[in-house]
Amino acid sequence: MLTQTESPLQAYRSLPRRELIGGPTPLLRARGLTETFGGPELWLKRDDLIPFGFGGNKVRGLEFIVADALKSGADTLVTGAGSLSNHVRATAAAAREAGLAMEAVYWGEPPAETQGNYRLTKMLGAHVNFTLEFDRSSVDGGIDGVAKRLRVEGRSPYTIPRGGACPLGVVGHVLAAEELLMQCREAGCAPDVVFLAVGSAATMAGWLLGSALLDAPWRIEGVTVSRPAQEARSRAAGFVQDAAALAGIAHEIAPDAIAIHDGFIGEGYGIPSPEGNAAIMEVARAAGVFRDPVYTGKAFAAYLDLLKRGQLEGA
Repeated sequence: MLTQTESPLQAYRSLPRRELIGGPTPLLRARGLTETFGGPELWLKRDDLIPFGFGGNKVRGLEFIVADALKSGADTLVTGAGSLSNHVRATAAAAREAGLAMEAVYWGEPPAETQGNYRLTKMLGAHVNFTLEFDRSSVDGGIDGVAKRLRVEGRSPYTIPRGGACPLGVVGHVLAAEELLMQCREAGCAPDVVFLAVGSAATMAGWLLGSALLDAPWRIEGVTVSRPAQEARSRAAGFVQDAAALAGIAHEIAPDAIAIHDGFIGEGYGIPSPEGNAAIMEVARAAGVFRDPVYTGKAFAAYLDLLKRGQLEGA
């Protein structure tokens, strides 16, 4: 609970944390993108350059999740997703750094080739399990099943939901909003909009809550890459409320007040879309920056579409 002199942000900063990142990630002006596509001035917050475990913003939440696992006396992290998951790969790296074992639960069947994040996860020593079901939600039961097996074996598992989507995972993104605000002040930029991809909605929740606590000058807009926008809004609103409770405060956001754009998922989560692939190519050629086909490629495809339709003119 908060003390009389402690702010919510101080409460988050005082939570147990396993330092993995080491400092702010770069904030870079994307001159090439602005010159190529027009529209508002663009800046990129480069969480893809997080130095630990091949990076990605999942590491932000893992700093708090892993610290909590160690505090609880766990000896094994258990989480899951698809076989090419950034989250699972980052969790496997964090487990090794903390001296913990790792169990990965993947939906579906083992891939024909061991490549990408699946290869890296195995390289990190994680034991892999497949649900043999192609429903993504089968991972949830798989995580519970693996944890039960480990307890029978006398182990102490710590389960992490798909994507690290839990209140402690949200905290890392609350503090990312604070980090960005400080960087913007130093760089002399004043963004009107922070634009991000939305999967499990925990990242979105962290940016919404952090921005509100900071009274930040920007608005938050997301692009769903995983589930219908209304479901993503509801999940984000729930995570905001639960993460606020960790700091001993009540903070709620109505789902309908959360800006999440739909229509850019393509054939499904984790399946590259033609528009996303085209956006990846355009960003690479305009700015020398590589986006990914699951999250940021689809998000930038959405940005370009909204820009062409004149829906970002006020940005």
